[in-house]
Amino acid sequence: MERTSIRLGGVELGSSIMNASGPRSAERGEIFELGAVHGGALVFKSCNVAGLEAPDNLKNRGVEHFAAIARELTARGKKVIGSVVGATEDEFIAVATTLDRAGVSIVELNLADDYVAKSVAPFASFERLKSLLGRVRGETSCVLAVKVPPNAPFEPRAIADLFKATRIAIVVCANDLPKDLEIDIAAATVTGKPRVLSQTHAYFRESENLLDVVAVGGINTGRDAYIAHLTGAKASQVGSALIKEGAGALGRIDRELDSMLAERGHQSVSEIVGQLRFSES
Repeated sequence: MERTSIRLGGVELGSSIMNASGPRSAERGEIFELGAVHGGALVFKSCNVAGLEAPDNLKNRGVEHFAAIARELTARGKKVIGSVVGATEDEFIAVATTLDRAGVSIVELNLADDYVAKSVAPFASFERLKSLLGRVRGETSCVLAVKVPPNAPFEPRAIADLFKATRIAIVVCANDLPKDLEIDIAAATVTGKPRVLSQTHAYFRESENLLDVVAVGGINTGRDAYIAHLTGAKASQVGSALIKEGAGALGRIDRELDSMLAERGHQSVSEIVGQLRFSES
């Protein structure tokens, strides 16, 4: 839908709503089903070089499987986001470069998964994180995104500054808003004094308009997506609703978001990104 279209990392996307890496994004048939019912970007399940049988959340057929699908989809004009995991820096580079050459629009480095934390340990030190990002950036030409763990040991400002310095365009963050958050949607205000509301909000505050933020988690309705946009998200990834409802969940949330934008006189979702204010200044 035109109102929900967005530029993410400079890439034009038909919708700010997309699937999260994992649900219904591992096999060719289910990926093409997503593409058939929704005009947004298609996010692949995180993959490594040869594939994995365990852990179950990372079970995949290997990067060549996804590269072949990417070539098919990009030939049809679809925007694809490839997601990368690995047990070493070299594996991260190999997977990222393979997906880049296959024509994906964005490569997401999944640094939030326990598998990566226990093998590569990118957040064991700031220098290790800098090394991994620098090496991948040096070998790829596509737009790069990084999925950060909710409990990253470094301050969002330090990580955001490193991302800017290494030309990472997108940060994928937890949409971990408080359940008791009091928000006036019409006025785009939250009750209370200014404060950080979520990881998404934290990285938006540190972005200086040089990083685009993607919210993941808790996006089950168009209202959820609308609030995520208000807190600074350029796009939202849908997981649980996709598991429960199937591919149609993406279109439903997109339509709900579009309706909310229309009701409030917004021509584009970009008009509400980061516009949340606090009732006590």
